[in-house]
Amino acid sequence: MRNRFVNSMILLFILLFLFFIVQYGFCAETASAKTAAATKPWWFWPAILFIFCFVLGIIAVLAGVGGGVLYVPLVSAFFPFHLDFVRGAGLFVALSGALAAGPGLLKRNLANLRLALPVALIASTSAIGGAFLGLSLPTNIVQILLGATILFIAVLLLTSKNVEYPVVTKQDAIGLALGLHGSYLEESTGQIIEWKTKNTLAGLILFIFIGTVAGMFGLGAGWANLPVLNLVMGVPLKIAVATSKFLLSITDTSAAWIYLNRGCVIPLITIPSIIGLMLGSIVGVKILAKAKPALIRYLVIGVLIFAGGKALLKGLGH
Repeated sequence: MRNRFVNSMILLFILLFLFFIVQYGFCAETASAKTAAATKPWWFWPAILFIFCFVLGIIAVLAGVGGGVLYVPLVSAFFPFHLDFVRGAGLFVALSGALAAGPGLLKRNLANLRLALPVALIASTSAIGGAFLGLSLPTNIVQILLGATILFIAVLLLTSKNVEYPVVTKQDAIGLALGLHGSYLEESTGQIIEWKTKNTLAGLILFIFIGTVAGMFGLGAGWANLPVLNLVMGVPLKIAVATSKFLLSITDTSAAWIYLNRGCVIPLITIPSIIGLMLGSIVGVKILAKAKPALIRYLVIGVLIFAGGKALLKGLGH
């Protein structure tokens, strides 16, 4: 009974949140609303953004996704900020969460440095190129590409399945040469889990695309890191999750410096976003113990489809 009440309250909370973003999103598109936004006091939009990101942090934890993949499409769609500023803040949002989690993941031997370093080299180099590319393209083209990417992410989240312990009978030559294997203690069972990679070359090639997308749109790349590491390269789910989180601290840093150097990181947007998402994530972790996140996951997918479609139409001039 208590769990049903908690789930009902969460659903109501999410619906109110969706109403809020739709209301502000459509209002922000009118000329009168833009004029009204200019007359607001300086603290108004940072305060609204803080509340927005606090709720976003809760939803991200319940849905099992990183905050960055939700932040950029929603904030760019429903707030009167230029897309370059949103992308710059989005990289710092994803980066802050990765830096907070990184030391603990390394200490528990879940994030694997041997696995992370070659992937990080490829992804971070691609992210720098993606950042330059994103800043050089016209905003409407970036909006169209962002919308298409977000719709693809929504489909990926809807259809992807994780394998807790992938079966890899024989490691490929590249993975063996790079030493991409290891073991960790599975605390839930007390077993030592041995693992090694497969399809290493295909996985490394895919990280070129992942890094480019992360830098170009300011998205945290966890949505793509995880399925490539887990499903393509055969890394156990816990190692894939932890290494993916650790990777963001390297990949996003590379692209973030480009946006920072171009003046696209504004403290009044970035700081309330980071604080709101981190506080919301703390609350989300506590709610997660009592709530069933499956419904929230589908709601997030629905929000991504809506935001992706809105970005696509905005880029097309509709």
